[in-house]
Amino acid sequence: MSQDTAKPLLSVRGLTLDIPLSSGMLHAVRGIDFDLHRGETLCIVGESGSGKSLTSLAIMGLLDKNIRRSAERMDFDGTELTTASRRKMRSLRGDRIAMIFQEPMTSLNPAYTIGDQLIEALQLHRNVSRDTARNRAIDLLEKVGITAAASRLGQYPHQLSGGLRQRVVIAMALMCEPELIIADEPTTALDVTIQAQILRLLVDLTKEMNVAMILITHDLGVVARVADHVGVMYAGELVETGPASDVFGRPLHPYTRGLLHCIPQPGKTERGAELGTIPGIVPSLVGDVQGCAFRTRCPHAVDACRDAIPERGEAPHQFLCVHPDGARAAEGEPA
Repeated sequence: MSQDTAKPLLSVRGLTLDIPLSSGMLHAVRGIDFDLHRGETLCIVGESGSGKSLTSLAIMGLLDKNIRRSAERMDFDGTELTTASRRKMRSLRGDRIAMIFQEPMTSLNPAYTIGDQLIEALQLHRNVSRDTARNRAIDLLEKVGITAAASRLGQYPHQLSGGLRQRVVIAMALMCEPELIIADEPTTALDVTIQAQILRLLVDLTKEMNVAMILITHDLGVVARVADHVGVMYAGELVETGPASDVFGRPLHPYTRGLLHCIPQPGKTERGAELGTIPGIVPSLVGDVQGCAFRTRCPHAVDACRDAIPERGEAPHQFLCVHPDGARAAEGEPA
């Protein structure tokens, strides 16, 4: 059976996240859909506040209590996450689903050694001896590029650099051989010279171990290098989804095209030239949100954009736009 027709490891339909505020209801995530198969990397890209991180926390069952989650379906390999008990979610987290946060110290306890934390991560979910867990920890530290791995087990998080701490967190995420890793801006807190190394390491290891990954980022350059599929998020919606080659080679939503136009082109962008921007600001998502959220910033907006609910189009390359062929048609390009 092909990857496209095989049952997805994770299938999300109609995920909505609402946050009650004194000024009204904030519709932070608005009815998003996506599928993820084993071994695939889905990159969710969008600016700050678009709902990317909340989406990841919803999958992990780590939302604040005041956030109201609803969905038609959030199926992880036969387990419906929307109705799973707290005990079931605890058994999934760190075992079959692992998460890598932006800041390594979010995941590491400063009071315990690296070795104790790695060993506990495995023994919490597996009936193995401490020696077995220790050997597994050493093996994974070596896999993530940490030299003298055995001696590192006795060190505390504060004794490691930011890059080494993030490598430890990646090793911890892989301890139980998860089927899905969610990485939320995993390199943003690191020096730019280390970011590419860590990202390449993470992608190579997930491919080697056939682990599915959701990588959340705002960096389209990263997405272009590592994604199998891309989801472009704006104002709480996935406005465009599809294979990475399609989204980058034939972007259909005006927002996606705007983002791509903002990327400097090596050899084409003159030194000192101003970077491209998308005019306007993201609209408020408090209260009733009607029509297309991008319409006030879109060069192709028409009257229908104010009220019409954009149609998503057909898989695998989908986009939310009232123009049947998206921005390409609106700009006079062949569909």
